[in-house]
Parts: sequence; C-alpha cells; structure tokens
Amino acid sequence: MANILYFFMKDYSVIKTPRSVLKSTAIKVRDLRRQRKYSQSELAGRSGVSLGSLKRFETTGLISLESFLKLLHILDRLEEFDAILQPGENLTAVEKLFTLK
Repeated sequence: MANILYFFMKDYSVIKTPRSVLKSTAIKVRDLRRQRKYSQSELAGRSGVSLGSLKRFETTGLISLESFLKLLHILDRLEEFDAILQPGENLTAVEKLFTLK
C-alpha cells in the first residue's frame, strides 16, 4: 500500500528531490531565455548547445553539465552557479571566542 501511495504522491511532495530540482531549474532557464527574448534556436546557436539538447532540457530537465554551463554563460548566470560551490565560512575561530572554559 505504501508503494502505491508513493507512486501517486511523488510529484506532489514538499521534499526536494533531484528530479524536482532538475525540472525547476529547467523552468528557470526557460524563463531567463524568454526574458532575454531568445528563441530556443537562438539560444542554442549562441551557446553551442544543440537545439535538441535545449528542447530536451526545457522539457525534462536533463542536460549534460557542460551544455548547462554553456547556457548559463550566455544567460549571464555562470558566476552565480560557480558561487554555489564555494566553501562556507569557517566560524570555528569566532565560536572559540565565545566559549567559556
């Protein structure tokens, strides 16, 4: 019974999954493309990503990392992507200042 419930509820969960993040990322890229008034064909040509790959990405969220980065570059969002992988601040030294011994 639990498997059946999961099957029907998996697309409506509030918990993020890799699949849901792929789909929402594809929608965001599509929206950025539209804001720039690029057709799919124009963005594909400017980025060097095949039109088929771009269409598949916007439909399914599936794309190679290299192609995704090429799209972000043309949409002026590559630096934002790079920023998400920066290490977080190490607050250990600051925390030690407030630790009573």
